[in-house]
Amino acid sequence: VQLQASGGGLVQVGGSLRLSCAASGFTSASHAIGWFRQAPGKEREGVSYISSADGSTFYVDSVKGRFTISGDNAENTVYLQMNSLKAEDTAVYYCAAVEPDLYPLSSITVQDMDYWGKGTQVTVSS
Repeated sequence: VQLQASGGGLVQVGGSLRLSCAASGFTSASHAIGWFRQAPGKEREGVSYISSADGSTFYVDSVKGRFTISGDNAENTVYLQMNSLKAEDTAVYYCAAVEPDLYPLSSITVQDMDYWGKGTQVTVSS
């Protein structure tokens, strides 16, 4: 499985960015893709996940109402629309996948993920 993340950049507080994760190589229709982030000096944390099986989603509390994860099965791409960005959202963002799906999505941890893409930097300036 290969994952390629893109879409990071520099944006002002309150701005928006959309991250993309292009995925290929899954052997099963059942998998979950998630976005994780790691800020300098902090541990990597899960941000949002989506299930390929039923489209269910999960968001960490700090991004609820601001971030939206979505998937395009035809293009095997998962998006993370990030609105109302805050300085504390600054981090390297990674997309990752686990096959098969894990339920509930809220239980997913960094250690559960089987595949990782390279990160993309998101910098929110105040």
